[in-house]
Amino acid sequence: MNLPMAPTQAAPKDLGPEEIRALTAEVKALAAERNAVILAHNYQLPEVQDAADYVGDSLGLSRKAAETDAEVIAFCGVHFMAETASVLSPDKTVLIPDLDAGCSLADSITPEELQAWQAKHPGAVTVMYVNTTAEIKALTDYCVTSSNAVKVVEHILREHGADTPILFGPDMWLGSFVEKELGITMHVWDGECHVHAGIRPDDITGLRAEHPGADFLIHPECGCVTQVMEYVASGDIDPEGVHMLSTGGMLDYARQHEADEGTVIMATETGMLHQLRMAAPALDFQPANRAATCRYMKMITLPKLRDCLRDLSGEVKVDPAIAERARVPIERMVAIG
Repeated sequence: MNLPMAPTQAAPKDLGPEEIRALTAEVKALAAERNAVILAHNYQLPEVQDAADYVGDSLGLSRKAAETDAEVIAFCGVHFMAETASVLSPDKTVLIPDLDAGCSLADSITPEELQAWQAKHPGAVTVMYVNTTAEIKALTDYCVTSSNAVKVVEHILREHGADTPILFGPDMWLGSFVEKELGITMHVWDGECHVHAGIRPDDITGLRAEHPGADFLIHPECGCVTQVMEYVASGDIDPEGVHMLSTGGMLDYARQHEADEGTVIMATETGMLHQLRMAAPALDFQPANRAATCRYMKMITLPKLRDCLRDLSGEVKVDPAIAERARVPIERMVAIG
């Protein structure tokens, strides 16, 4: 497993309210001038989310990238997301404000490793998380996100047969979650997101003691997933209060509980708190682990977004031959929903 380290650099300077307002206005003006749409992931800095035209999870961002009529896509996320936008919109100019914004999960499997794995399992269907490079997607049969992984695997088993061998990667926690949900066994790659893997069972145990009546919103990539499912199975946690959700699913939960009060424990990257608290301000959303912050996501800042729109810098372009092959599993994912 090849886990990279984000380039060493100074933490982004905290911006004051006046600076944020001025930069946001500048970004909006440049976006209009460039006929650009700004897409931002839920894990971005709050001020970057607020400047975006659309904020969402991987699946929602993929759909917006495919649907947009804008000439330029400014992608506030990590590199594989901008690559996916380029694959889906090859005629668009796709920009990322910092080309070094990578992903430990995407880098946990290489094309050579995937090809060797496939060679050991001829005839298997390859299912890869959308959190992978375009080169990996080009070797893949189906892509998934955390919101539709179960649905996509169900589709494969229905269409190809219940005994179809499946290579699932690169996230081992999401793969384990799918296996438990469907009662099946797959070949699962031993990869993980360093942020989600760092949310451990002890985090949940401690918060259960502090907030015994709280609901839990848990991303399937988290290292605590297996423990929580065991709590539910043993009756230690009421299953009604446990929700295994993508970031988009978490936001749907918040909207459905807009008028509620109480505490909700959120187990995912802490950037998600911004959207949740706006959607349901009366709820007290608490992170399962306050250190669960993706350094790569936080490399995108308003000044960098301003600069990339002004200079049309940070372009992400996928080789046409790779893009053509990578588009197939992405479009299958989007079609399944």
